[in-house]
Amino acid sequence: MTSAAGWGSVATVVLALAAQPAWAEGDVGQGEKVFNRCKVCHTIEQGGAPKQGPNLFGVYGNPAGTNEPGSLHSGKLEESGIVWDDATLTEFLAAPSGFISGVRMTFRLTREDDIANVIAYLKANSPGAQ
Repeated sequence: MTSAAGWGSVATVVLALAAQPAWAEGDVGQGEKVFNRCKVCHTIEQGGAPKQGPNLFGVYGNPAGTNEPGSLHSGKLEESGIVWDDATLTEFLAAPSGFISGVRMTFRLTREDDIANVIAYLKANSPGAQ
């Protein structure tokens, strides 16, 4: 027979698992499809030229604004001091100008699965990302 304390432990584990962030399970293939919307302003090929926004190859795991230091769009990003990881990208992709005041990016993703999938795609295109 299980004691009440035992059920409390089970509930704690279940709640902890349910509280895992949405970005934990992104799909690279789906992320590539969602990223097609981003290609209006960004490239992601190694050595690719910037467009209206920076090339995003290798962005995951690096400080914001450092892919193209000194470019028109890097100032506020560099000043932020953040490093692109699951948490920072999740917040940024949902509300860029709300996350870092003064950034020019107005496009945002509204679906959690799209955000998780784009992050998985960015990781896959960032050598050394975990």
